[in-house]
Amino acid sequence: MKISSPLIQKKKKFLITDLVFGILFLIFLLSFGVLFVVYFRPLYYADIHLLNLDKITGLSAQEIRANYNALINYCSVFHRGTLQFPSLPSSAQGLSHFAEVKVLFDGFHISALVSTIFLVIGIWYKKRKDQYSYLLISAITVLVLPIITALACLINFNAAFVLMHKIFFRNDDWMFNPSTDPIINLLPETFFLHCALIIILIIFLGSLILYLCYRHQKNQHKNTPLLQVNRNYIY
Repeated sequence: MKISSPLIQKKKKFLITDLVFGILFLIFLLSFGVLFVVYFRPLYYADIHLLNLDKITGLSAQEIRANYNALINYCSVFHRGTLQFPSLPSSAQGLSHFAEVKVLFDGFHISALVSTIFLVIGIWYKKRKDQYSYLLISAITVLVLPIITALACLINFNAAFVLMHKIFFRNDDWMFNPSTDPIINLLPETFFLHCALIIILIIFLGSLILYLCYRHQKNQHKNTPLLQVNRNYIY
């Protein structure tokens, strides 16, 4: 029976830890991307004009912004209380769904914080050990989700949108009736498509930054012997 050499075993160990880093970076970038599009209100303000929401809904741009801001303020992790729209009615079903959305966003805040803490500790440890292969593995790993999501959006965004809701929500409260929850008219699918594309872009940029950091570290140590006393540059 062929016994793996210590070097091969060591590489397998690094591959596992590097994949863990990749998952942590993916969680961080996804959480950051979601929170960015939620709190970056100019994106929605631009879509008000781009998608002609004022003409479609019959509301003024100022009134649309006021109701949207009420929703975003409610979804903030710092807000505790009920959701009340300035000029739009809401059904119990609609309010129940937004309560679930708020819990989901609270989860993204927590995942962003926890992943950041683990990444800071892990990066500090890797830097002390002069091990940078995790940067390349992470750059590749974080691309998996955005590529799948981008393909799903390009093929059939409506189907992907419905599937996402069925994954995250265990009821049909998200299927709004415009007559009882007119807020849905202010949140067209195209706006969510724009949000998805920005999140995908953020993850792609994160992957690019990780790869550039990897190349920088590799070039910095390209003239350094692979093994030195108390040093082990792994790429």
